[in-house]
Amino acid sequence: MLASRYLKVDCESYEDFVKNCKIHLPENFNFAFDVVDELASISPTKKAMIWCNSEGEEKIFTFSDLKRESNCTANFFKVLGVKKNDAVMVILKRRYEYWFCAIALHKLGALLIPATHLLTARDIKYRIKTADVKIIVASADKRIVNVINEAKKDLPELQFLISVNGCANGWIDYSKEVKKFSSVFKRPVGGEATKISDDFILYFTSGTTGMPKMVCHDFSYPLGHIITARFWQNLNDESLHFTVADTGWAKASWGKIYGQWLCGACVFTYDYERFNPADLVEKVVRYGVTSFCAPPTVYRHMIKEDFSKYDLSRLEYVETAGEPLNPEVFYQFKKMTGLEIKEGFGQTEAVVLIATFPWMRVKPGAMGKPSAGWNIDVIDEKNSPCTFGEIGRLVVRTGKQKPTGLFSKYYKNKPLTKTVWKNDIYDTGDIVYKDEDGYFWFVGRSDDIIKSSGYRVGPFEVESALIEHPCVLECAVTGIPDLDRGAVVKASIVLAVGYNPSVKLVKELQEHVRKMTAPYKYPRVIEFVKKLPKTISGKIRRKEIRDNESFDKVFS
Repeated sequence: MLASRYLKVDCESYEDFVKNCKIHLPENFNFAFDVVDELASISPTKKAMIWCNSEGEEKIFTFSDLKRESNCTANFFKVLGVKKNDAVMVILKRRYEYWFCAIALHKLGALLIPATHLLTARDIKYRIKTADVKIIVASADKRIVNVINEAKKDLPELQFLISVNGCANGWIDYSKEVKKFSSVFKRPVGGEATKISDDFILYFTSGTTGMPKMVCHDFSYPLGHIITARFWQNLNDESLHFTVADTGWAKASWGKIYGQWLCGACVFTYDYERFNPADLVEKVVRYGVTSFCAPPTVYRHMIKEDFSKYDLSRLEYVETAGEPLNPEVFYQFKKMTGLEIKEGFGQTEAVVLIATFPWMRVKPGAMGKPSAGWNIDVIDEKNSPCTFGEIGRLVVRTGKQKPTGLFSKYYKNKPLTKTVWKNDIYDTGDIVYKDEDGYFWFVGRSDDIIKSSGYRVGPFEVESALIEHPCVLECAVTGIPDLDRGAVVKASIVLAVGYNPSVKLVKELQEHVRKMTAPYKYPRVIEFVKKLPKTISGKIRRKEIRDNESFDKVFS
């Protein structure tokens, strides 16, 4: 695997991993040339990606295919005037053309901005104006086209609209035009050549607590994901890895391109319109997926399936990230498959910071231990290190060096960058504690912590207790003001099929939480709701629940 050129890939223990995995950063490293094109030269027929969709189409791409298609696309973009540092937004869901466009933009040194197809016209306007986007490449899907056309009325700076998988009126047809261009593209030199410190990719955060932030990574970002792919997802040259993610989110960078190809693995992509857990399991079995990664929400739905119908013998490793994994989901999945879900923790701003790595015992509910090269700490309100078991802020100390994979800045916003990254400390905004074995445990986002009668209550622990009750399909825990206690714990609950709201059920749930956690953490207020407010990436918006309290169906 090419990853071995940049760090030690065979470690015998966690201690060996932390001590000896130091990533080498060549000054002119460019993932497109130094990984994709290099693999096309070394192993031209090696499978890079297996793609299929819910309509029954299937395509297999080798690294030679990726080099050819990305070269044609780079020449196409170049004729449109795309050059180094130009911002190009790509909205392609799980279409395979995303990979052609991403690699092409990396070759040009342009700034890739992946975006989700769920954006509204208002979202598009905000992103175009704040990031100074000149070109959008998007699926010819009617809804997406209409939204972008609506937004374009107020965006004179937007120069070109390019449609993929169909021709939209007034747009450039990607499939038709790209065929006209040469499959040879020479690596730029001089001022057009890229440096490892140049802007590489920009992600807009999901906006759980406010307007989305523009997270910018430099060209070292893919190398940081060697840790993600090799040591968390446990990938090698023989692996077929399946991460459930839309290309509009950073999770796609974690599992569908950079670290996986550096490790020589083949990426599996299932392009579907509607989530169906049975379909995912069927694809895992049919294609022989060896490593599978999905958010906890997906696992919560998957454990409702009858796994006895499937031959999962080729599936070796499973992982999760994106939100905390409830221990009950872990136990149910292990009971059904024999596999332990390995949790990983990170952000759009970083690669995997903390994870349960291969040499480690799994502690259900724990995030794991720090990645090699990351100086992770838990600090109190005075910025002093916390003792074992003491709840505090999760930070990254960057005084000795910036860890490979940590973002370089919030794009065009130095003041915002300095609010979270100052005095050589990057504050993740997460509240955690560390146990005596060195494992980190998630408590909540700093904005979500509930202070009640002098106690600090993290929503995740209460949610984990609630989710163990069979009546709870989904839940979100927040705090609401209380004159006597400062705040009290409230649970917003989506009931499973067959259950109905009642005072009796409220008492049952409250007693259940009392038994599962400390008595002061039980929800004094319970609201039964039909659905929970979520970001377009699927994360629960607790802020929206706090800001829009409704007591129409509250029992306390």
